[in-house]
Amino acid sequence: MLNTDARQRLKTLLPSGLVATKAWLQQQGLDLHFIDNAVKSRTLRMLVPGVYVCDETPLSWQGIVSSLQRMQPAFITVGGITALNLEGLAHYQIKNQIVPVSLYSAGSPPAWLNKITACANFEWRGTRRLWPDSIIENAAYLRENQWRQSLPPLHYSGPERAIIELLADVPKNISFEHVDQIMQGLFTLSPRKLEPLLLANCSIRSKRLFLWLAERHNHAWLKYLKPEQYELGSGKRVIAHSGRLDTTWNITVPKDM
Repeated sequence: MLNTDARQRLKTLLPSGLVATKAWLQQQGLDLHFIDNAVKSRTLRMLVPGVYVCDETPLSWQGIVSSLQRMQPAFITVGGITALNLEGLAHYQIKNQIVPVSLYSAGSPPAWLNKITACANFEWRGTRRLWPDSIIENAAYLRENQWRQSLPPLHYSGPERAIIELLADVPKNISFEHVDQIMQGLFTLSPRKLEPLLLANCSIRSKRLFLWLAERHNHAWLKYLKPEQYELGSGKRVIAHSGRLDTTWNITVPKDM
């Protein structure tokens, strides 16, 4: 027989739609004996060893990420293409049922993340080469998605931060043509947010490519930025192999762009 108080505590900690690890449940005050008995009595359902849900409700990627964001010691955000998609800015069409979800964190992904049967493929991106700690958890550059009422919201990068994150993936994980299409639609970016982000960003290639694309589309907010104050490094950066050299930002870009 399960302890009534502990059972109610479990129900509060793990509502339908979220997942929890054994270690996290113990950190919240549930003892190992109770957790093991909850699994035996099917009060808890094991997804993979050490990871549980409370019922048979199908999991969404939002539920998994929301769970991660409250359990992981290192801050995690949905970023890049996925964050832009949440804002309706990605021009991204899912061609199959498996949704790619870009997650950004200074920490390491949990070993179980892509072992759970879900409708998503989680793509982990380290932030140490992108952002200093002062940016990673700064709410000014984040937004919230209330994906389900009464459950914790998703934290995701605002469009100013997300586009800079995305440009670090060009051309390996996203094409020049796609980011060009996305940048064309980013005419409402805030220069007040862009300025500190570009000052803080650690990726020289991302900053140079961002400025090249902004100039290419002649966005009104570009005139408020101060590129001379950004750390843009020296020497050329090869981004498009066999491309042409743009002499303003000293990067190679596709010959037909």
